[in-house]
This record gives sequence, C-alpha cells and structure tokens, in this order.
Amino acid sequence: MASISAIILSGGRATRMNGVDKGLVLLKQKPLIQHVIERLAPQVDEILINANRKITHYQTFGYTVLKDEVEDFLGPLAGFSLGLQHAEHDYLLTVPCDSPLLPLDLAHRLMLALLEHKAEIAVASSDDNTHPVFCLCKKNVLPSLTAYLQQGERRVSAWQKSLNYIEVDFSDCSDAFVNLNTFEDLAALELKLNNTQNQK
Repeated sequence: MASISAIILSGGRATRMNGVDKGLVLLKQKPLIQHVIERLAPQVDEILINANRKITHYQTFGYTVLKDEVEDFLGPLAGFSLGLQHAEHDYLLTVPCDSPLLPLDLAHRLMLALLEHKAEIAVASSDDNTHPVFCLCKKNVLPSLTAYLQQGERRVSAWQKSLNYIEVDFSDCSDAFVNLNTFEDLAALELKLNNTQNQK
C-alpha cells in the first residue's frame, strides 16, 4: 500500500461548544484529539495537526502543528490545503478532531476504493450520509483546491465532487462517524462508552 500522510482538523471555532478548543475537550479523561491520534497512528505514515489556538498545547502531542494561513476561519478546506502543501507523501487522509471512534481501517478502505476506481478523492459515507471531512485524496489535487478557495468558495463537498470522486460505504460502522458538536453530545458518548465497558 502507498504511504499516507494524515491531517487532523482541529482549527474550527466550535461555536456550539461556547468556542472551546474542541480537540482538547476531555472524553474519558483524555483529550478528543488523543483518541483520534491513537486510532489514526497505526493507519498512516505521517500525522499533521491543523490548529489555530493553543498551538503549544497541541505541539505536546509530538506532531507538526500547522496554523491556517488566513485569519478568517475558512473552515475545513483551510486544513485540507495545509495538509496538501505540507504532506510528505502522495496521499493525504483528512479527519476531524471530534470523532474519537473513527474506523480503525479508514485509510485502508478509502485507499482500496481510490485505487480500484482510479479516483482522485475517496470520501467516507454511511447510512446514506456523506462525511466529507473523512477523505483520502491525492496530493496533486492541491491546484484545484487553491483555485476553488481563491474564488471565495468554502463548501467541502462541492469542491470534492468537482474532482474524480468516489464515496466509500462504512455503514457497517456508522457509529464511528459520531462527531461531538455540543457538550450534550460529549456527555451522551461518555455515558455510552461507560455502559459498554460495564457490560464487558
């Protein structure tokens, strides 16, 4: 399998969590981003982190931290752009910092589909929902993304679908894409994980 770089997107404003730095919010006494790193590290050859605040805290995880080049929060595509510019390898996997249950075979399954369909970008989906920020793309899509951002566009899926695009079905593990937008989401997941643990 080809070598893969990954970027964890932790640069958002988390407006529905009172603007906290979401990657550093604790779940079972561990920052969300730590859960993501533990699941991601065995799957890829390089990890980058996109963060815009508390940079020194993010650096303690031991990976390169990249800050958005523009100040006005372009959203996930700013992180995609940074990843494509700085990735050592020819393939870039993107994941959010607030999905602590991401699939352990995410990179493998996306790569298989990408190669099989000779696509430029493979995006995870489950139960008829697309998860645009879980995607694997070739590094050579950077010029098209740069042009898209320069036009003032910000929508992730619209850019993705302008490429040679494939969706990969992960309905067998749709819980893996739970993302935590509110403190209620976080509390519900903590409870669920505790219950699962207690049943073992």
